Amino acid sequence: MLTITDYYSILFPRYHPSRVLTLVYQPFAVGTIATLAYNEERINTRFRNLFGYILFFVATLLVLVIDLATSGKGGIGTFIGICAVSGAFGIADAHVQGGMVGDLSYMHPELLQSFLAGGAASGALTSALRLVTKAAFENSKDGLRKGALLFFAITTFFVFPKVPIVKYYRSKAASEGAKTVSADLAAAGIQTSSDNEDVKKQERKGKKQLLMENIDYAIDLFLIYSLTLSIFPGFLSEDTGKHSLGDWYALVLIAMYNACDLIGRYIPLVKCIKMESRKLLTTTIVSRILLIPAFYFTAKYGDQGWMMLLTSFLGLSNGYLTVCVLTSAPKGYKGPEQNALGNILVSFLLAGIFAGVTLDWLWLIGKGW
Repeated sequence: MLTITDYYSILFPRYHPSRVLTLVYQPFAVGTIATLAYNEERINTRFRNLFGYILFFVATLLVLVIDLATSGKGGIGTFIGICAVSGAFGIADAHVQGGMVGDLSYMHPELLQSFLAGGAASGALTSALRLVTKAAFENSKDGLRKGALLFFAITTFFVFPKVPIVKYYRSKAASEGAKTVSADLAAAGIQTSSDNEDVKKQERKGKKQLLMENIDYAIDLFLIYSLTLSIFPGFLSEDTGKHSLGDWYALVLIAMYNACDLIGRYIPLVKCIKMESRKLLTTTIVSRILLIPAFYFTAKYGDQGWMMLLTSFLGLSNGYLTVCVLTSAPKGYKGPEQNALGNILVSFLLAGIFAGVTLDWLWLIGKGW
């Protein structure tokens, strides 16, 4: 939805769509992940992930249906419908992101890098697709809408495969006392032993203890995403001024952010440059606050080249630090604890996004609405 911000800014010029859609999204995402993280032991993660992906599909299709049903007309009614879909995306994201990170945490922490890089790759692919569809219809009548519709028609029908390797790791986690995977294993026809279940349950660390032991990682994720989302996408879409690229400018910035976010998520694969020191991670993450004045003065006095460079660094550091934190935190715990910790960390990540999209509105102070 953010990659067609050029279309929505024309369709809803008075409603700040790049800011409002992300803000509407977050209460649903944070509320859902908080509930799921608290009850993660009693939730069928297979059903949770499938529900999330199905809701993603339905919500994406609804964006297309709403636009076609209203013939591309704006207005408050249409905007409320789009906002409702954004809320559905938030619910879907909380189901999928927490469920997948929890699952992969007890499977093998390194698999988290692949999942996180896949998320960034989808962002880069989405941006590239949006640029292609915009270019394809740039000179045709109503080209902006046609490009946006083609874009959503393609993204609606992406398919997500199931990976068989999860059966082995689910069995291993169940042997360590994980009730989260029991229903999944039963559905797959895999029997697990309930011997010493009470002992395992007693040995398992509670969510509060896990949070206290990893509070620095949780705060790190909160700070990473609150800083990033206070700049991306609202500030980049509305507050960077007019430049030679015209209405391509915001799309190019978003594409560069997504591409560099993807690159950043692969850098930790090189062991010698992966940051694992907890103190160094926190120090680096806190120092990113300097990006706020850097973006402010670049938007006010710099040209588009400097803004592209800063945006690239924002994406690069976001991806790199996210992978460093999430692949380091789950180590040294049993399967059920890793799953619970993964859900807790994603809760802080989404809370950081919520804080970021709220802080993003501060850029409008003194500019009028």
